[in-house]
Amino acid sequence: MRTNLDFAPLFRSSIGFERMLNALETASRAETIDTWPPYDIIKTGDDDYRIAMAVAGFSPEELAITQEQNMLIVLGQKANGDDVQYLHRGIAGRFQRRFELADHVKVVDAGLVDGLLTIALKREIPEEMKPRQIGIETGQPRSKAQPKQIEAGKHAA
Repeated sequence: MRTNLDFAPLFRSSIGFERMLNALETASRAETIDTWPPYDIIKTGDDDYRIAMAVAGFSPEELAITQEQNMLIVLGQKANGDDVQYLHRGIAGRFQRRFELADHVKVVDAGLVDGLLTIALKREIPEEMKPRQIGIETGQPRSKAQPKQIEAGKHAA
């Protein structure tokens, strides 16, 4: 049973959440039937993640990893053998897998070992966006500076 959600009221009453609401709306519409290549998403620390993707048969030269703003795209493309005639082709020769990334998540590194592509991710929040402690002073309140007075003796010529 599938229920379609109407996000219009949320769009009307929220400010700055458009990206999240668009992602929810897209996820509710999309039917994922593509299950290849299989992958795991692992949280390895408070701000550290790892994607492990089974890409057996692909060499590092046949794989491409691209980060475009908040989207991580993993592409695999096997070289076409012109002299090969297939009677049945059941092994995928290409794939594209997309991952939506949160703000400030960056790819740290990637590696391919024994057919397992591992992509390390880290959320790096800029220093100016991190919480900061504000000190509280005690004692007498500061006196307000006297407002500047406009000289009354000068007239326009």
